[in-house]
Amino acid sequence: MTYGLWLSAAGMQANQYRQNVQANNLANANTVGFKKDLAVLSERTVESRTAAEGARFGHGLLDGLSGGTFVTPTYHSFAAGPLTPTGNPLDVSIKGNGFFAVRVGAESRYTRDGRFTVNPDNELVMVAGDGRAKVLDEAGGPIVLLPASAGQPTIAADGTVRQGGAVVAKLGLVEFSDRNELRKVGADLFRAVGGRPQPAVASSVMSGTVEQSNADPVAGLASLIEVSRAYELNARMISLQDQTIGQAVSQVGRIG
Repeated sequence: MTYGLWLSAAGMQANQYRQNVQANNLANANTVGFKKDLAVLSERTVESRTAAEGARFGHGLLDGLSGGTFVTPTYHSFAAGPLTPTGNPLDVSIKGNGFFAVRVGAESRYTRDGRFTVNPDNELVMVAGDGRAKVLDEAGGPIVLLPASAGQPTIAADGTVRQGGAVVAKLGLVEFSDRNELRKVGADLFRAVGGRPQPAVASSVMSGTVEQSNADPVAGLASLIEVSRAYELNARMISLQDQTIGQAVSQVGRIG
């Protein structure tokens, strides 16, 4: 009977993890450039079926039962979010699998949040994060614009930044052969933990628009309700099994 307690407890832990992931997605449903997380679970197999040394501890009855659920690493969904027109020439979205390359301190980061502005040093920076992330060009250096007297900067579909008719720079659009090597840093930035960025030759940008979060609030709320009910069901099973064990101890033992 205690085996059932462990299974229900594992179910509660797994659904608490799912609930945290879904709640974070729901909280960022309006965050520009946000990519939702995917809570992935798998079956926990019994030891006698997963390790050679565990075979000697096999049990004819228990080996046929499930070991419950197991939490696997969280994955990010890089599906494109809907585009929203802003009319701001420094707001850009990406069509394709590319990312904007930015620099935070001495570290390179990557984002789909294309809300840019100009700081007091005439550098192109992200609006998010108080402008601390400097937008990089295709050579990996910060983009420095001309003085405001040169006119309003514009960004073409290929990422070319022009100001006063002159080409100032070109946005550094990059992509990764395996996007699972990207890890979140905050809500809208990623860092690369394995692969190196490559030029995103198949991506283009659209000025005057931004990419919204790809987290659907309606689907997220429905999923959150489903996870909550699954958690409650496992908690109820623990309570029922605890009562059964209590009766076995107090009644069956007394009869014996």
